[in-house]
Order: sequence, then C-alpha cells, then structure tokens
Amino acid sequence: MPPLTTVLLYLIAGTSMGLLATRTGIPAAPLAGALIGAAMVSMSGRLEVAQWPAGTKTFLEIAIGTVIGTGLTKTSLDQLQQLWKPAVLITLTLVLTGIVVGLWSSRLLGVDPLVTLLGAAPGGISGMSLVGADYGVGAAVAALHAVRLITVLLVIPVVVKLLTPLGLGDS
Repeated sequence: MPPLTTVLLYLIAGTSMGLLATRTGIPAAPLAGALIGAAMVSMSGRLEVAQWPAGTKTFLEIAIGTVIGTGLTKTSLDQLQQLWKPAVLITLTLVLTGIVVGLWSSRLLGVDPLVTLLGAAPGGISGMSLVGADYGVGAAVAALHAVRLITVLLVIPVVVKLLTPLGLGDS
C-alpha cells in the first residue's frame, strides 16, 4: 500500500475515534480518542507503520506549541503572580517524583530507564512522545503516557465530583 494511503487511513481512524470521544464528556476526549483510534489500527498489524511525510513532526510540534501558547493569556500571567509558589512546588515535586518513579520502575521491572524516565515525566503525551521520538523510544513513551492520561481523565473528574460537596473549590 502506498505510504500516503497508510497515513490517510491512520488519520481517518484517529479522527473518527477523536470525534466519537467528544460525545463522552471526558476532558481532552478528542486527544484520547484519536490516540486510541490510531493505536487500534496500528496494533491490529493490518497496516504498516505510518511513514509520515518529512516535516510532519516539526509542523506538529509548532501546532501543539501554538495551541498551548494561545491558552496563556495576560490573565494567566496575572494569576501566575499569585500562583508562582504552588507552581514551583508542584513542578519540583512532579519532576523529582517522575525521576524516582522512572528509575525505580526501570530497576524493579527491568525496563529501559530512558523509557521509564520519559514515561514517568510529568509532561503531556504529545510533548513527551515527541521527546521520546527524538531518542528512538516515542512509541513506548506514548504508550505509558496514554495509560496515564486515560486513567487520569477517568479518575480525576470522579474525585472532583466526590470532593466538591465537601467544599473543594470554595474560596
């Protein structure tokens, strides 16, 4: 099958599941749905691994950076003046925890430390998968982050709903 046709089939699978997932009400559902759709096609073994056209990775990195960047507004900057202490504490805690869990998982489970370090890193699935791809372990890192992301997207909204009647979010 021509490589462009293979890429198109992956795009159709990802888009279809991404759009279907939007009906679930889960946060970041299109991302999770697209990931699941493309992964199901890839794991089926019926198609070759997609050979993305040159420049696709750069384009996607720019697009992801732009989407994230447009969410950072003057209001975000104003809020950061009050939230810088929790931001530093949360960031340091997550990075250190990610390093400890990544190294511990590698040793305990006999998995490549590069995969477990990037898989335990607190970044998002798209960013960390792109970093992993630079090191040749993008698929494994994406798999770890996919499990984490889907779990977090299913568990945290339930926890928030359970804690809201207890006064969570009251200022």
